[in-house]
Amino acid sequence: MSKRDLKKYLKELSKDQLEDQLSELYDKFKDVKVYYDFAFNPNEDKLVGEAKVKIANEYFPAKGKRAKMRRSVAQKYIKHFLTLGVDVTMVADLMLFTIETAQSFSSKRHVKYDSFFKSIFTAYHQAVNFMIENGILNEFLDRVVEIKEESNRQNWMNKYDFNVFIEKVDDNFL
Repeated sequence: MSKRDLKKYLKELSKDQLEDQLSELYDKFKDVKVYYDFAFNPNEDKLVGEAKVKIANEYFPAKGKRAKMRRSVAQKYIKHFLTLGVDVTMVADLMLFTIETAQSFSSKRHVKYDSFFKSIFTAYHQAVNFMIENGILNEFLDRVVEIKEESNRQNWMNKYDFNVFIEKVDDNFL
């Protein structure tokens, strides 16, 4: 069904029929419920706070388990928040928090997986590009530079990638 057909169909329905359909969608589909819960009570701080706790738990588990270090957990939250329309500064904060948490983990424990470093650099690249696209890079510039510096201090295998990327950003956007 095209959007035009949907609009035509919806115009034919009475107000009561529309209310019934929306109520049914709300009950039947979790995504609709999440959307309307957010639309009518956009408690962004709480949502981002909960996401930060779960992301931190990936690297520093509360119950003596082994760290899983899955960046995919953060990616799911970021994608979900973008879909909901959460404020871009809060999304950018979450993106940087994820990277900072991973760096904090690697400063305390030796990480031997190349994929970890590549994944964190990819997250860094995506975060900086997101901030540039939304015109908020200057708000987070200190943290962006600090992440690059931390990769140098920890002597990450791809620290040069961080340096080269920030130099390109500096030349083009700052």
